[in-house]
Amino acid sequence: MMRKMASLPSGRVTKWVVLALWAALLVPAVLLAGRLGDVEENDNSAWLPGDAESTAVVERAERFRPDDTVPAIVIYDRPGGVTPADLSKARADAEAFKGVANVVGQPQGPVTSQDGEAVQTVVQVHKDRTGWEGIGKVVDALTEVGEKNADGLGFHVTGPAGQASDSIKAFSSGGSLTAITASVVVVILLLTYRSPVLPLLPLLTVGGALVTSEALIYLLAKHAGLTVNKQTGFILTVLVFGAATDYALLLTSRYREELRRHEDRHEAMAQALYRSGPAILASAATVAVSLTLLMLATLNSTQGLGPACAVGILVGLLAMVTLMPALLVVCGRWIFWPVKPAHGAAEEGADGGVWTRVGTAVSRRPRLVWIGTALALSVMAVGVFGLKADGLSSKDQFTGTPQTAVGEEIQARHFPAGSGDPVYVVARAASAQQAERVRAALADVPGVAAVSAPTLKDGDALMLGELTDDPSSTAAMRTVEQARTAVHAVEGADAQVGGTTAVALDTQKAAARDSNVIIPIVLAVVFLILALLLRAIVAPLLLMATVVLSFGAALGVSSLVFDHVFGFAGAEASFPLLTFVFLVALGIDYNIFLVTRVREEALLHGTRRGALTGLSATGGVITSAGLVLAGTFAAMASLPLVFAAELGFAVAFGVLLDTLIVRSVLVTALTLDVGRWMWWPSSLFRCHDAYAAERATSSGWKKPVSDGVRHSGAMNPASATSPASRSGPSAQ
Repeated sequence: MMRKMASLPSGRVTKWVVLALWAALLVPAVLLAGRLGDVEENDNSAWLPGDAESTAVVERAERFRPDDTVPAIVIYDRPGGVTPADLSKARADAEAFKGVANVVGQPQGPVTSQDGEAVQTVVQVHKDRTGWEGIGKVVDALTEVGEKNADGLGFHVTGPAGQASDSIKAFSSGGSLTAITASVVVVILLLTYRSPVLPLLPLLTVGGALVTSEALIYLLAKHAGLTVNKQTGFILTVLVFGAATDYALLLTSRYREELRRHEDRHEAMAQALYRSGPAILASAATVAVSLTLLMLATLNSTQGLGPACAVGILVGLLAMVTLMPALLVVCGRWIFWPVKPAHGAAEEGADGGVWTRVGTAVSRRPRLVWIGTALALSVMAVGVFGLKADGLSSKDQFTGTPQTAVGEEIQARHFPAGSGDPVYVVARAASAQQAERVRAALADVPGVAAVSAPTLKDGDALMLGELTDDPSSTAAMRTVEQARTAVHAVEGADAQVGGTTAVALDTQKAAARDSNVIIPIVLAVVFLILALLLRAIVAPLLLMATVVLSFGAALGVSSLVFDHVFGFAGAEASFPLLTFVFLVALGIDYNIFLVTRVREEALLHGTRRGALTGLSATGGVITSAGLVLAGTFAAMASLPLVFAAELGFAVAFGVLLDTLIVRSVLVTALTLDVGRWMWWPSSLFRCHDAYAAERATSSGWKKPVSDGVRHSGAMNPASATSPASRSGPSAQ
């Protein structure tokens, strides 16, 4: 049954059916993918769970503010002091701002700072269905007005509107991210395949998978309530490019091997897909399930990211086991030019390569090797304790210094840091006296500079509190916590605190809760998948331990690099959880590719020989796959956002660590040291190594060659008739 299904994408007739179906699918997919931006929700308040206090404040405050508005804080400055002409221009600009589309009401100001060097005007901007894009257009229009006839007067737009504008400009480089990611993949594939034309097929297939994924995600967001944002878009791009290309590498590796064994390329592809399919399927399933578990998050942005990326992984898998085989078979052997695999040609690299030498070195003293490697990784993980993942202030969210960051710095020097972006307090108030009690409680909170007079409407009161600290700072969040304690204590008021700072605080708390809940569940689910795949308990436990240790080491080194090399102020609250899910899900991939091959060989030749043969056979292709995945995530650094740079570096470094150290050294050394206990309590554990070796000798086994990307090796034909080889497809 499995063999028949594996032959469908490469059949003499069915390959054309597969191509026709994908062509028909891509036509509407291209149209729908282009509309993904229409359903994105980039406002931080939309990412919060419905029971967050700041979310409730947004709903209760709607009756006081008929329009959904965000403040744009306009800052003028002149180092020598603003002149009367400057102040006149600021007044004229305030009148001109009222004529800008989506500017609501009368601008507040202009107000001159006490030192006379800056002027501030607060403009309320309506956030329509276009979200950040619409706010960005308003900010551009305000900037055009402010910079006209400025005569040396500095002009900056900051506050929530300025932040949204600069953020959307940063994310708008997503097109260049796709181009950079594709370029990275092409370069690595050129170096791997040594063919100028072969990389075009994986690139074409990945492109089709990405477009189809975006179309499906658009439909889910439009009709199923899936929350997506710009962050979802750029993570989806690098994940689909990286993971799907890895699957292409594994498939192409086995196909090259089978072309040397089969004269008919259709038979070669059917066998290649049959042999490599289980490992690819297990890998994709592990990643997709791990990502889907993010749906357990309370933070809507994280909750939506998981299924969106899982869709990308599953579509990438579908493309690589249907479209990619069809394209390879249609093109024939010439696609491997200039080194075409000829039928009956001898395998290259039969004497082993670098991974054979690594295995030999590890096998001399495996216990010393794995203990030393584990200690080194543990030392690297110590840096985790210095990771500051408690959110980033507005000005610290960019790798450069955009307009909003400059304006925020100038505002902090000349005005109260919290001016223009207050906290909102909504309370039940049957009378002005009851509202005044809430106001008094808020005014007594340290860190609250001033409180507006309450506005009463329909039994509720709204009041605004100006903070003494930067609204996006940690100190401001602590002030909000104290304010909530104070107003909650007012009996019968049902007072709640919201606003930009409160949204950031609730986001931080939700992210912490999500990490505590989801990380243990991901570990348990991945362990179950490995146990079912390997039919053992010890091996999955050891593999999970190595991946968790690798994650700690990657996070520890990343923390040190962020602090001492890049000079970043910290990390977003969701950074540890997303890094964990990506590294555990993707890192376990390479262990699956390795250990399934080790198990296959151990059935014939014993665990020790199986460990060394498995490393030698899979080393080349897994290393290439790791380089591709690391390269695609590293491309995220092209976005001028600290979150993207940090996530890209941490995942890229972690993948390289998994590929080059954990898989090749730590897992191999553990397997050699633990021996047949690796497979407890499966039947392979009960089959002594000596007996397995005897079986292998009687079946005529010879050392397989490496099945790296350029020259895939395998057992000789004699071993293909052994009992183990008849039991099912190879895992690799």
